[in-house]
Amino acid sequence: MTILANTADERVEDVDVSNDLLTVRLKDGRIISVPLHWYPKLSSATNDEKANWQTCGAGYGIHWPDIDEDLSTQGLLRGAPAAHI
Repeated sequence: MTILANTADERVEDVDVSNDLLTVRLKDGRIISVPLHWYPKLSSATNDEKANWQTCGAGYGIHWPDIDEDLSTQGLLRGAPAAHI
């Protein structure tokens, strides 16, 4: 008997940045939502800057070129806020 297992695909499908949350939809259908205040550069960005994102790292990362911010799906899944300087 063969069992088919779904393969996790942690690549980015879509990103939404609201006033309070960063929400990332992954290719495998999972949705990650984290508090926006975890990422101060993103939190203080304008709406246009927040909306201007692109995938990076073969689809496993998100880059906001206007504010030079990068996040990985691995970090988001781990629940890792930005390091404090």
